[in-house]
Amino acid sequence: MADIKTCTLDYFPENILIDILSYLNIKELVRAGRVCKRWRRLVKDQRLWRNVDLTTWKGITLHLLWVLLRQYLGCGLRCLRLRGLLLSARAGKLLSESWLQFLASKCPRLRRLSLFHADLRGLRSCSLLPRTLQVLELHGCELPPGFFSQSPPDSGEEGETAATGSLQSAVGGDSKSGKGQASAVSSITIETLVLDNVPSFTDQHLQSLSSWEKLTRLELRDVIRVTAAGVRNCAPKEFVLKNPTGGLSRLRHLEMGNFGRPGYRLQMASLGLGVGWPGLEEVSLGGREVGPGLLCLRRLRDLHWLQLRSCRLSEMQVLRSCRILRGLRRLEFCEVDFQVHQRQPDGEGGEWAGEGVEEEEEIREPEQRDPAVEGRADEGGEEGEGQEPEVVLEGQCDETDPVPTIRRALAKLLPHCTLVFTGCKVTIRYD
Repeated sequence: MADIKTCTLDYFPENILIDILSYLNIKELVRAGRVCKRWRRLVKDQRLWRNVDLTTWKGITLHLLWVLLRQYLGCGLRCLRLRGLLLSARAGKLLSESWLQFLASKCPRLRRLSLFHADLRGLRSCSLLPRTLQVLELHGCELPPGFFSQSPPDSGEEGETAATGSLQSAVGGDSKSGKGQASAVSSITIETLVLDNVPSFTDQHLQSLSSWEKLTRLELRDVIRVTAAGVRNCAPKEFVLKNPTGGLSRLRHLEMGNFGRPGYRLQMASLGLGVGWPGLEEVSLGGREVGPGLLCLRRLRDLHWLQLRSCRLSEMQVLRSCRILRGLRRLEFCEVDFQVHQRQPDGEGGEWAGEGVEEEEEIREPEQRDPAVEGRADEGGEEGEGQEPEVVLEGQCDETDPVPTIRRALAKLLPHCTLVFTGCKVTIRYD
């Protein structure tokens, strides 16, 4: 018994200790760094600071952000999530221009920045954000009017310096001026922009995004002040050698969703797609934007991927919209409520219900090859002769194929298209 020695954390190698510390959140990680010098050195390892989530830290202040940035954050940071003070009793500004500039200099590998309920009206422009950003997410934030412009407005002396530099480069030669223009335009390298419930985002902000040359993915969710005219003005208009130019010409993925929150006015911004959008390959429509958007899909000649989510659709709506989309390769339905209209049965309703069950079984026979499944289907059909049609159809509803007639009809219209159903349901309405 005397030879038995107690084993402490000092016997563990540093790699194992770092793996154990990776399960702690940021607040607990900072506290762990106060245990001893060894733990403090381990906590500062950049492998623990690749994905930093500060949204769960209540009471975060600008002073704490400075402490984290000076002592812990470094070249290992890839993703940063912050929660502002708009919903806090201490409402105020959390981010400052000096902190963002220091963040850009100390974290040169930062690729993704997610801000929740942050007041950004104190920032002149998004060009103050780190230039290494590829993904910018804004959830419930407040924006100034010229936030998405390339150069900060009212820059004062900086604007005069830039003008002087451009004049000198013009005098020096065309090549130098070309380099100066290229560096000014490519200052923003964001490829994906997500805007979720940002009430201050307007058509003017959307128009400012036309200067972002690398923007390929745009997601607009519950952006209530964007109109169809604003979307129409951002569509590419000119063509040079069959390549779209002007507007958001490099955009490949567009998501628009309006889920009808109380007090929101429906703008039907998806009607702006009716002008046509060359180069747009992927479109996602959600909520109240699905109906207007389906009317404009025929003008999207390069559309290959379509997603419809959180809406109500009838079979006729789907078939009319997808009838001319011959180039569609993937069609996804996410949490869609399919409205099926049927005639009201007679008084007894036995024969009408039995016929409906037999027709549903005939549709599913080519897809279900398992004898056990076929046996259960036959038993269900016999038991359903004296029941209501709605109950029988709900029992046979398949989550991967809720409406077999839609799949059969789309298979004929779009033979090369893949259909995906996720969390869909069927609602039967009697005429």
